Amino acid sequence: MSMETLEFIIYPDGRVQEKVTGILGKSCAEVTAAIEAQLGRVMSVEKTSDYYALKQQGKVSDSVAATNPQTTWTDW
Repeated sequence: MSMETLEFIIYPDGRVQEKVTGILGKSCAEVTAAIEAQLGRVMSVEKTSDYYALKQQGKVSDSVAATNPQTTWTDW
């Protein structure tokens, strides 16, 4: 299990760069929503591979389960 981190770089002109690591899937947006609301307007978003990763913590992800509800990791 990787460590979940939020990193912020504050530039002299007031811009803030935020980097999220260790949080898989769309939950990173939930974690950062309140912070981004306080910081101001979001200029751009670059999704990392963590955003697109399937959670493999003992269960099949929702997207896999929806297409084949009987699939388990041992079947692969």
